[in-house]
Amino acid sequence: MPASRLSRTPLPGIGYRYDLTTREQRQLSVVAHRDGGRTLSAYRADDPDACDLSLKLTSGEAAYLIDALTPSHHSPNLLHTTDLGLVAERIEVPGTSIWNGRLLGETKMRTDTGASIVAVLRRADAIPSPTPDFRLAGGDTVIVIGTREGVDAAATILGRE
Repeated sequence: MPASRLSRTPLPGIGYRYDLTTREQRQLSVVAHRDGGRTLSAYRADDPDACDLSLKLTSGEAAYLIDALTPSHHSPNLLHTTDLGLVAERIEVPGTSIWNGRLLGETKMRTDTGASIVAVLRRADAIPSPTPDFRLAGGDTVIVIGTREGVDAAATILGRE
């Protein structure tokens, strides 16, 4: 039986769409909205272009579903940021961004948005707690934590051309 496949497609201004083809060749998709909500869709086995089921979930409902799907990750020490009014999000630095090749400190991210960059993912490497002299590169994915408004503002800053 073929292996499962997952692909990710950016949806500018919306979030990301994740498409999963299961081992049984069933098609599922999740649209991860920037506000934390999710739209879960399942497609017909006989027609992968026909949606059989579509559910819109709030960020809280999505968090409950994630917890149900990954109970092995449940730990009383895990921080559930949505319970605190915070969000954590991955934001890609486009190659066309004015910040491509510039120092993280030059963005004034925390000062201007209140959001913090807690890590940068570059190719197969993770750089935790990058310092202000860290040089950003197009294609980097930054992990930002803050309020919804702060994270949205950070995405706007990082996307500037």
